[in-house]
Amino acid sequence: MRDAAATPRSATSAGGRDVGARVRALRVAAGLTQTELAGARFSKEYVSQIERGKTRPTTDTVGWLAERLGVDAQYLLHGVSANVRARVEAMLARAEALSEDHRDEDAVEAFREARAELGELASPELELRALAGEGWALQETGAAHEAITVLQAARELAERPDFSDIDRADVVFRLGCCRYRISSIPSAIGLLDEALELAERSGLPCDVLRARILAWRSRCRRRQADYEAAREDAARALELALGVEDPRVVAGAYFQASWVAEKTGHWVLARQYALQAKEIYAELNDVRNTGRLMLNLGGLQLLLGHPEQAIEHLTKSFALAVEAGSQPDAAQALGSLAAVYEQLGDHETADEHARKALALLEGREDFLDEIGQSNLVLGRSLLERGRLDEAEECFRAADAAFEQMASIAHRTGAWVALGDLAERRGDAREAARLYRNAAEALRVVRF
Repeated sequence: MRDAAATPRSATSAGGRDVGARVRALRVAAGLTQTELAGARFSKEYVSQIERGKTRPTTDTVGWLAERLGVDAQYLLHGVSANVRARVEAMLARAEALSEDHRDEDAVEAFREARAELGELASPELELRALAGEGWALQETGAAHEAITVLQAARELAERPDFSDIDRADVVFRLGCCRYRISSIPSAIGLLDEALELAERSGLPCDVLRARILAWRSRCRRRQADYEAAREDAARALELALGVEDPRVVAGAYFQASWVAEKTGHWVLARQYALQAKEIYAELNDVRNTGRLMLNLGGLQLLLGHPEQAIEHLTKSFALAVEAGSQPDAAQALGSLAAVYEQLGDHETADEHARKALALLEGREDFLDEIGQSNLVLGRSLLERGRLDEAEECFRAADAAFEQMASIAHRTGAWVALGDLAERRGDAREAARLYRNAAEALRVVRF
């Protein structure tokens, strides 16, 4: 993002008047006439035009005037010294480091503290940086709607001519991620498409951003059960990521490729990708993402017929999530453990883990899939123990979560469970209806 102070403005702009007012005040305080300030370099008339805001001095002229008046150029331009700008930049750098370290609540507070200092600076560049960072940190805490409000303000700011298409693409990308978080998948895809178009038409190097956009669009495609499109995006993201020197982007691309490979039945390849991502995150000492990879590997071990190894991986994933202070990640590990124990026929343990997962995810609309799946597991454990009414409540809660996701593919799982419940109650007609609805829905889902 470029500093707006370097952008030419009209001679009568507010910025020109402000610079002129400061030049005059400093000249008078120094006891200089306009002629004395101009010296041999300018005419008295030119200094007068600057002071009256009739012309805006060039960057070189601002520097020369600042030296003559004994101040730094940033003060002459914005009314604040370079030291103030450096302090705000340091605050933003700290906030960004907190965000990268997944200390998202601390990051939100740090970005807001930096924004509070920006009023004096009048720097659109730093303001956009603060808004974009705060929006990203907010969506990571689960406050996706609040994040969207912040990022909409960033998007309006980024439309100024001071900024490039890369700046605009970055903000639109973040908005797309927020829409994904609230299960507004078509909107998310539209925003990610727009972000990718902006990035590509900019003509500027931006492979890191393009890789991130494609990886997130792959996630959206998976949610739509459009696995071929998800695979294409994941492959493009990985190709771009491997060409840049950013280990986090590479690890993220491997992670998405692993998910797509798992969904398309290539479990060994999925495990290979997951192990590569895990190795990178471990080298970065990224506890949170290492835990997420252990979660993924645990699920793959179950698919490959190794439930005991799955439990080992998922238990480690839970421990890492607790270490990282991430309730959602801990809940996902517990939900997956519940699924393993249910498959092993240990209904009591499955019940215990599923309830703990749901308690941790209460109110998190950005984890509807996980909420639905844990309700299904809990319902199954109740069904197997003859607690039919409680099982029905869980199955319907799962269906409601999947409906909010607008995912027919997910809802079919709830319908099959409700069909099994109806069959257990002896209602063959209702069971047949539910099974038929699920089968018909699956025929229109793209795989």
